[in-house]
Amino acid sequence: MWDLLKAVALGTIQGLTEFLPISSSAHLRIFPELFGWGDPGAAFTAVIQIGTELAVLIYFRKDIWSIGTAWVKSIFKPEFRGTLETRMGWYIIIGSLPIVILGVLLKDLIERDFRNLWITGTALIVLGVVLGIADRFSRAEKPIKKLSLRDAVLMGLAQAMALIPGVSRSGATISMGRFLGFEREAATRFAFLLAIPAVVGAGLFELKEIPHGENTYGWAPTITATVVSFVVGYAAIAWLLRYVSTRSYTPFVIYRVLLGTATLALLWAGVLTS
Repeated sequence: MWDLLKAVALGTIQGLTEFLPISSSAHLRIFPELFGWGDPGAAFTAVIQIGTELAVLIYFRKDIWSIGTAWVKSIFKPEFRGTLETRMGWYIIIGSLPIVILGVLLKDLIERDFRNLWITGTALIVLGVVLGIADRFSRAEKPIKKLSLRDAVLMGLAQAMALIPGVSRSGATISMGRFLGFEREAATRFAFLLAIPAVVGAGLFELKEIPHGENTYGWAPTITATVVSFVVGYAAIAWLLRYVSTRSYTPFVIYRVLLGTATLALLWAGVLTS
C-alpha cells in the first residue's frame, strides 16, 4: 500500500514536470531522495513516461494522424512528398535518431553514472541559464512550417542531452528551437512531437527491467504511476501551450536555477547523498 501511495506521488511529479522545461527525470531523482524513498531507478522513470507520452498522442491526435497518413502516402504517391506533414514525419524520425543511438550506446552510464545528484543539480543550473539566454535573445519569428532538416537534426541533438537527468528533454529542444529563431509555441509543439518516438521506445525497452532492477518498484506501483502521470500530464500540456503563446520561460529558468542550487547545497551539507 505504501508503495502505491509513493507511486501516486511520483506519477503526479512526472505528469507535472514532463512537459515543463524543468526536467522530470531530475525531479524523479531529487524528490524521492529528499523524502527518503531512494532512487526509483532509470527503468521506473522511463516506463512511467509512457503515460505522459500517451497524453501527447491524445492531445495532438489530429496532428499526428495527418503527419502519419501523409508520410505513409508519400512512400507510394510522389505528390505527397513535398507537403509540410510529410516533411514533419521525416523530421521527427531523423530528429529522434541521436537520442535513440546514444541511449543504446550509453545505457550503462545513463542508469548508473548520469544519475549522480551532483550532475543533476549542475545540469539544472546550466541548462536553465541556456534556456534563459535562448528565450531572451531569440528573434522569435519563424513558425513551425519553416522547420528544415537542419533544424530537426539540431533539435534532435539537443534532445539527446536529456539522457542526463536535469537537462530536460523539452527544455533542451525548446532552447535549440529558440536559438534557431522559432516562436515559443512552434518550438514547444515540435519538442512535444519529437519526444514521442524516444520516450515511448525507451519505456518499452525498459519494461523488462521493472520486476528485476535494483531500486525499482514492481508492476502495480509502476502501472499506478503511469496512469497518474497520464492524467496530470494531459492537463499540463494544455496549460503550457496556452502559457507560452503569450509569456516567456523566465519563471522556469528561475525555478531551475533555484532547484539546482538547493540540490547542490543539500549535497554539500550531507542532507542528500549522490
